[in-house]
Amino acid sequence: MRPPEFKLNNPPEDLISAVKFGPKSNQYMAASSWDGTLRFYDVPANQLRQKFLQDAPLLDCAFMDIVHVVSGSLDNQLRLFDVNTQAESIIGAHDEPIRCVEHAEYVNGILTGSWDNTVKLWDMREKRCVGTFEQNNGKVYSMSVIDEKIVVATSDRKVLIWDLRKMDSYIMKRESSLKYQTRCIRLFPNKEGYVMSSIEGRVAVEYLDHDPEVQRRKFAFKCHRNREQNIEQIYPVNALSFHNVYQTFATGGSDGIVNIWDGFNKKRLCQFHEYDTSISTLNFSSDGSALAIGCSYLDQLPETPATVPHPAIYIRYPTDQETKQK
Repeated sequence: MRPPEFKLNNPPEDLISAVKFGPKSNQYMAASSWDGTLRFYDVPANQLRQKFLQDAPLLDCAFMDIVHVVSGSLDNQLRLFDVNTQAESIIGAHDEPIRCVEHAEYVNGILTGSWDNTVKLWDMREKRCVGTFEQNNGKVYSMSVIDEKIVVATSDRKVLIWDLRKMDSYIMKRESSLKYQTRCIRLFPNKEGYVMSSIEGRVAVEYLDHDPEVQRRKFAFKCHRNREQNIEQIYPVNALSFHNVYQTFATGGSDGIVNIWDGFNKKRLCQFHEYDTSISTLNFSSDGSALAIGCSYLDQLPETPATVPHPAIYIRYPTDQETKQK
């Protein structure tokens, strides 16, 4: 019997910027961190298989295939790591730090989003940039890709929707329906819309179709807040991840809480126990059978705790009851 949840051995030493399961796998997982490491884990064995170390904090990572992982870092570089041969190479760079890295399976390339206000597409076989796309003067804060569709959330609270089949311009530009800075954006697995979260304890569920009937279904809700002695504490919602099979999604906040939501029926399905510190990143495996939860102290609390909790990665095997629409 495997436990419903366990802590991974050998977690990063500093803020965990991303946890990502391998494609079609709940066995392998990568984690990037501000400690400059990219770590590759065998999850069921609870084993750190590989560790690559850089001089700069890594802000995101993504699998290209099960043995190749890419990272974007504060030194503006896109790097490729081969888990089998332990080879690492620099593919190219942006003018500013790379905040987001995604595998664009549709074109077999890697997409990077940067604080230099651009998204770049990289051909990994030829190890070169094959397109640079201006994001309307906004730093890229979060990005999500499914098939041909890309959504990009920027520093000026805009959301740009792109189509990989014709990248001469974005196909839609939206204002965020949340008043405060965007933390995370993720496309629905069915690509009909996206979910985004902000620093002000809110999440918005948006639809792409302009049809007024469809637009009526959009909504935003408050979450990751708590009341103590009549004072409401409001926490950033740092992380979002969809369950690809049930189309429900998880949110993780600086309150150390993970919630699972049914966006179609506008309700919360469950809330896990409180973790030792802020949830900085979340990722469901492609079949939804496992959820990786990255916990790292984000220095957002009114006072610094006497002992800052050590970063940790938890692996949870959620039940259908926790993740399936009722």
